[in-house]
Amino acid sequence: MNNLKDECIAWIRSWFEANGPTCNAVIGMSGGKDSTVTAALCAAALGPDRVVGIAMPAENQSLNEADEICAHLGIRYLCFPIGRIEAECNALGSLLPGGFSLQTVQNIPPRIRMTMLYAAAQSLNGMVANTCNLSEDYIGYATLYGDAAGSFAPLGGLVVREVLQIGHALGIPARWVDKTPDDGLPGSSPDEEKFGFTYATLDRYIREGVCEDDAVREKIDRMHRRNLFKTEILHIPTFIPSEP
Repeated sequence: MNNLKDECIAWIRSWFEANGPTCNAVIGMSGGKDSTVTAALCAAALGPDRVVGIAMPAENQSLNEADEICAHLGIRYLCFPIGRIEAECNALGSLLPGGFSLQTVQNIPPRIRMTMLYAAAQSLNGMVANTCNLSEDYIGYATLYGDAAGSFAPLGGLVVREVLQIGHALGIPARWVDKTPDDGLPGSSPDEEKFGFTYATLDRYIREGVCEDDAVREKIDRMHRRNLFKTEILHIPTFIPSEP
């Protein structure tokens, strides 16, 4: 796993040398494992002084330790509360017959966050990191033009198991690497409860093609087919490990 970690760090460094030798990495910090590991990889590749972590809590949403994670990594930390912007966007739903759907309302915050990340990056000589991993991308668990966007994707070729292993190899405290993943929505349940299967099951199916539960395999295949358009539309430069 140290080899995989080093390969990813080298890929990030090479990508920046080709696309922005003096640019900074700009990362939306949710406090979850993916943004934490991405920030740590970028800090290792570019130096902490060239990494900016931005927390963007919605109304009544906590920072989820994003500020503490940035302090631990030694990277610059900014906080852009998006509650007022979100409320104003939601209010525009009244212009539509029936208003915005629930899914629309849920997708507004991640799209606002990506807009803010690109605004900050443009003003800070930065490149926006996509923090999605292969497991989530495979089943479409990302918002198109929201968290699915970005300029480079260090975790895009890594399943969750590998992201966790790299996080530990980087020396990130386990309480942040092994934090139970959820989408951060008020009253939401952990990711695996929403999926109806575990990341371990999904990871094994992606890497080995093995899933003993026929119903789960069919569900994964169905989610994958229905969401392929997301990855086809967004061709983000992605780190692909040489030996997955």
